[in-house]
Amino acid sequence: MSLKKTILQQLTAATKAKDTIKMNTLRMLRAAIKNREVELRTELEDQEILRLIHTQIKQHKEAIRQFNEGGRNDLVKKEEDELAILMSFMPEQLSEEAIAKIVTQVIQELNAKDMRDIGRVMKTLMARLAGSADGKIVNEIVKKQLTT
Repeated sequence: MSLKKTILQQLTAATKAKDTIKMNTLRMLRAAIKNREVELRTELEDQEILRLIHTQIKQHKEAIRQFNEGGRNDLVKKEEDELAILMSFMPEQLSEEAIAKIVTQVIQELNAKDMRDIGRVMKTLMARLAGSADGKIVNEIVKKQLTT
């Protein structure tokens, strides 16, 4: 079943269960998907939907950080609940050890020697790890391995 259908089914279930937080979060996600489809004039594939969800997750994490700084614990709780719902659609995240092994493998495949090769390495890695690893963590590991 496609990710879009799963989202719509969960939205229907949340509406029937009167789960307002989940319902509102999934409605925002559905609207973001629809806007992107209208913008591209095509149906989104699961990978594109995952990228969109990842963007939403980043926005929620930033909002949580800002609300924490502002002392708005009520809004922090709401954002964390929405974040948990969005995270449920993401594939399992790889551990740093697993990412490091893949980074080492790609560096050897591309015969990368120093920081000048970071662009090629990151491009290959992000294509392989799409959705299963945070780009910041991957970048830190690549920098560490290329400088040693």
